[in-house]
Parts: sequence; C-alpha cells; structure tokens
Amino acid sequence: MTAPRDPNRGQPSQPPGSSKSGETPKPGEKPAAGLYIVATPIGNLGDITRRAAALLGQVDVIAAEDTRSARRLCAALGLATPRLVRYDDHADPADRDRLIQAVKQGKSVALVSDAGMPLVADPGFKLVQAAHQEGVPVTVLPGPSAALTALALSGLPSDRFLFAGFLPAKDGARRRALSEIAATPATLIVFETGPRLAASLAAMQEILGARPAAVARELTKLFEEVRRGSLIELAAAYAEGEPPKGEIVVVIGPPGEDRPLPSLDEVDAKLKLALAELSVRDAVDKVAEETGHKRRDVYARALALSMS
Repeated sequence: MTAPRDPNRGQPSQPPGSSKSGETPKPGEKPAAGLYIVATPIGNLGDITRRAAALLGQVDVIAAEDTRSARRLCAALGLATPRLVRYDDHADPADRDRLIQAVKQGKSVALVSDAGMPLVADPGFKLVQAAHQEGVPVTVLPGPSAALTALALSGLPSDRFLFAGFLPAKDGARRRALSEIAATPATLIVFETGPRLAASLAAMQEILGARPAAVARELTKLFEEVRRGSLIELAAAYAEGEPPKGEIVVVIGPPGEDRPLPSLDEVDAKLKLALAELSVRDAVDKVAEETGHKRRDVYARALALSMS
C-alpha cells in the first residue's frame, strides 16, 4: 500500500521559536519562512500597521523597490535594519530565483514598494507568480493604497472601478490607452506625474468628455490636496501655472456621469461678464474653457453679443 503523501513535503521546515505564516511574530520571534507582501505608508508614517512594523523588524531579508527608502522607513520606525536587496522594474529571473531559494532555505523575505501596496503598478507580481509556481508560502500584510485612498476621497461611484496604472508618456499612446478604457462602465483611476498632468488631463477631456473627476495629490501628507470638477474644468485649471509637485492620482467618473453643458443663456451671461474686462479673443477662450462648448460656437455668440 502506498503511503499517503505528506502535504508538507518539499516545504521549508519551521524553525523552533518561529511564527506560523500569516501570524504576527512576537518580539524576538523569527517569522516563518515565506514571502511576505508588506504594504507601507503612502505618506503618513502613522498609517503603518502594527503587524507590518513587527514583521519588518524580524524578517531575514527585505526586497525593496528602493533600498534607501526601505532603510529610511526602518530607521523612522526604530527597527533594526535587516539585509536589504533591490527588487524593482529591472529585476530579472535570476533576482527572483535568489529570493525564492532564500525562502526554500528557511529565510523570511518581505517585499515592499516605495510606498503603498506592492504589486499595484509595481513589478512584484512576477515574484509572487514564481513563488506560487515553486510552492513557496505567500502572505499579504494589507495596508495603505494611494489608488483606494483617492477613490474614497473623490466622492465618485466606488461600487465598480478600474485601476489603469500610469498612462503612457507619449501623447498618441496615451490617447489610445484612454480610448481603450473609455467605455468601461466603472470609475477610472490612474496614476500621473506632475510634469505630465496638464497634457494628460487635456487628452482625458477630449476623449472622455465632461465627466466629473478629482485630482488627488500628496495623499496623507502635510500638503494633501484634492481638486474636484469636470475634466474640462480640471484641464483648464492645470493648463496654467507650474506643474504640481508630489504623487498624483486622477479619479474619473464612469460613462453617463458627464455633466451637461451649460445652456446658451448661461454662455451668453458668462460672455457678457468676460467681454466687460477682456478682449473678444480672451473672453471666448475663457468661456469656452469654463463651459466646455466648442470655441467656434462661443465665438459666434460673442460676435452676436458685440453687435447687439
């Protein structure tokens, strides 16, 4: 008779005095061998969980997107810094294999990104794939996420959403990416950089229309800012002045949430106010940006008003 297969066969043994995978290690207790996906604060250090802080102070290795950031985090939390290795966009199969082999040899490895939840717009998913393929235990320590924080702050529908990561840097590719997700019946969430924000919002308002949106910046930090309005209004606002600084998340309402364009009577009222202070050209530009009406239509209204 064949002996029953041992379900733990081939798995790393648990050293005496170590915790089980998924448990929070007690002070001085070594975490069980495994890969730990650890969320870190996106700004405010107070958002680190007790479980994450305890584990980061006890693991054998921290695989970090930026070892300098990980070292600063450990120092700020008063943790002894374990061995740090870099794991970022340039990681290759050999880098992943070294981490997997470390776990198989009984080591505990924590994966952290620069900030927030690893694997979200982050290369860590390949490491998790490899861990599952090799039968290595994987445990997630959940925590802060810029995408979900921005969604909660936006006031936009949150029952269904699509996170689209970073849009392409080049205008043509960016517009194609937006066109691909334009009809998705869900709130859209994208990451963006300050220098690219104005161009990105300009493309969004042309392709997605006057949908309500929010631009969230420096979330949980001292200068946190959330600006809400239609994509047309936000595109106009960020087209002026210096590019904003910090980490940026753009949240866009789903199709059908578009704000109706102001009536022609409202356009005329805005034009009268603008024409009292500005040239026809500047007044038309201003009102077209504010209302979302096509410039040629606003110009025609301005001419009619000036001749009346």
